[in-house]
Amino acid sequence: MASMTIRNLDDRLKQRLRVRAAAHGRSMEDEARDILRAALSTSEERPRNLAAAIRDRIAPLGGVALELPVRDPIREAPDFSA
Repeated sequence: MASMTIRNLDDRLKQRLRVRAAAHGRSMEDEARDILRAALSTSEERPRNLAAAIRDRIAPLGGVALELPVRDPIREAPDFSA
C-alpha cells in the first residue's frame, strides 16, 4: 500500500476532519481515506467537443436540416491612401 503526507493543511480543515472522524468513530487517517475513496470512486465522463455534444442532443429528435444562405463575394478593401 502507498502512503502520502499532506502538508500545509489549513487548521480549520484539519479540525473539521477530526470532528468528522470522531462522529464516524474512526481515526482521521481512516476518515481521509474514506473521503478520497468516495470522491474518486465515480468515473468522470471525459469532456467531449461541443459539436459532438450538440449532435448527441439533437440526433434523437431527427436532426435539423438548415438551409445555408448564399454568400456574396468578398467586398474590396477600403482605400485609406487619400
